[in-house]
Amino acid sequence: MTMESPHVTNPRRWLALAFIGLAQLMIVLDITIVNIALPSAQADLGISDGDRQWVITAYTLAFGSLLLLGGRIADYTGRRRTFVIGLLGFAGASALGGAASGFGMLLAARALQGAFAALLAPTALSLLAVSFTEPRERAKAFGVFGAIAGGGGALGLVLGGALTEYLDWRWCLYVNVPIAVVAVFGWYVLPADARAPGAAARFDIPGVLLAVSGLVAVVYGCSEAESEGWGSLGASGLLTLGAVLLFAFVLVERRVAQPLLPLRVVADRTRGSAYLAVAMSVVGMFALFLFLTYYMQVVKGYSALVTGVAFLPMSFAVVVGAAGVATRLIPKVPPRALMVPGLLITALGVGLLIPLDAGSSYAGGLLPSEILVGFGMGLVMAPAMNYATHGVRAEEAGVASATVNTAQQIGGSIGTALLNTIATSATTDYVSSRIGERRGPVPKETIKAALVEGYTEAFVWATVILVAAAAVVAVLMNTPRPPREQGVEDASQAAAAHSL
Repeated sequence: MTMESPHVTNPRRWLALAFIGLAQLMIVLDITIVNIALPSAQADLGISDGDRQWVITAYTLAFGSLLLLGGRIADYTGRRRTFVIGLLGFAGASALGGAASGFGMLLAARALQGAFAALLAPTALSLLAVSFTEPRERAKAFGVFGAIAGGGGALGLVLGGALTEYLDWRWCLYVNVPIAVVAVFGWYVLPADARAPGAAARFDIPGVLLAVSGLVAVVYGCSEAESEGWGSLGASGLLTLGAVLLFAFVLVERRVAQPLLPLRVVADRTRGSAYLAVAMSVVGMFALFLFLTYYMQVVKGYSALVTGVAFLPMSFAVVVGAAGVATRLIPKVPPRALMVPGLLITALGVGLLIPLDAGSSYAGGLLPSEILVGFGMGLVMAPAMNYATHGVRAEEAGVASATVNTAQQIGGSIGTALLNTIATSATTDYVSSRIGERRGPVPKETIKAALVEGYTEAFVWATVILVAAAAVVAVLMNTPRPPREQGVEDASQAAAAHSL
C-alpha cells in the first residue's frame, strides 16, 4: 500500500493547491459545459431526442458508480501517481469526444471521461487533505476548493455558451485538454508517494462489484425516473435493485479484512453529516441550474451565452461565501455554525423563486436568488469538503474523499430526477386545466405559463429539502471548532481513535 506521510508538511503546498484546483475545475466544468453544447451536438451527429440524454447519463453513471473504487485506487497506488493518470486519461477521453464522428463514439468518450473523473476527483481532495494540516491554512485551502466546487458549474455554463456560439460544440470537450496538460505539471510540487509498512493491499472484489452495480442501478434508475416517471417499472425496479445491492454491500464491508469503504468512515457523525449536507445541498444548486437555464432560454428567449453570463453573480457569491467568509470562520467556529445557516440561506434563495412568472425580470426575480443561493452554497461546501476527511486515517483519505464526491453525484442524480418529475407533472396538470378537451395547438403564452408553474412547484420542494437538511445537520453534527494550538492532524488522529 502507498500513502503520503501525515507528518511532513509540503513546502510547496500552495503551488500544489493551484494544480489541484485546476483539476477540480476541469471536473466541475464538464458537468455543466456539455449541457450547453448538447443541442448543437445533437443536430450535428443526428442524435434522436430519446437518445440525447445518454450523452449526460453516460458520464454521470461512470462517475457516480466508480468513485469509491477510484478513491481506493488512490489510497493503494499513490495519490500523486493516480492524479497524473486521471488527468491524462480525462484529457484523452475529452479529445476523443471532441473528435466524435457519431453517437456511439461520443457516448464511449463520455463514459471514459466519467471513469477517469472518478479516479481524479477523490485523489484531488485527498491530496488537499494531506497537504494542509495547520488549521488556518487548511481553512483557506478548503475555502478555495469549496469555491471551485460550488462555482465551477456556473462558469461551465458561461464557457459552454461562448464556445458553442463562437467556435463549435466540440470545443466544449477539447477545452479540457490544455487544462489537463497544465495540471499535469503538479507532479513536481505534489507530496511524493511513500510506501507504508504492513501487509500488501488487497482490493475488496465483492465490495467493488456490489458498490459499482448498486450505484449504477441507483443513478440509472434516477435517469429513467427523470424521463419515464417514478412509477415506471424500469425506474422503480432499478432503484429497488440498487437499494438491495447497496444493503448487501454494507453487510460485506462489515466482514472483510480490507473493505472498499470502511464503515467507520461514514459512521462518524462529523463526516456523515458533511456527506449528507453535500448530498442534500446540491438539490438546491441543481434546481437552480436546471430550471433557471430552461426558464431563461425557453421562457425569456435568452441565448446560450447570455444565459451563462446571467449565472455569473452566483459564481461570484459562491467565492465570497467560501473563500471570503467560510475560510475565516472555519478555524474559529464549529462546522454546523456555518453549514446550517448556509443551508437556510440557500433555501431562502430558492424560496424567493416560488412567485416567479413568465414576466419576471432578471434583476428583480432572478438575481437576488442567485446571490443568496451562491453565498449559502459557499458556506456549506467549504466546511463540508474540509470535514469530509475529518479524523480519517491517512491511508483512508482517498476513500473518504470519494465518499463526499459520491454523495454529491447521487444527491444530484436523485434530486434532479425528483424535481424534474415534479415540474413535468405540474406543467402537464396546468395545461390540462387550461385547455380541457379542446383540440388544436396550445397558445405559446399558455405553454410558457405552464412551464413556469412546473418550475415553481419544483422550487417549493427544493426549499423544503434544504430546510430539512439544515435541521438534520443541526442535530447530527456536534463537532466542536478546531483547537487553535493543535494541528489538525493531531486532532484528527485523536478523533479517529475516539471513533474506533
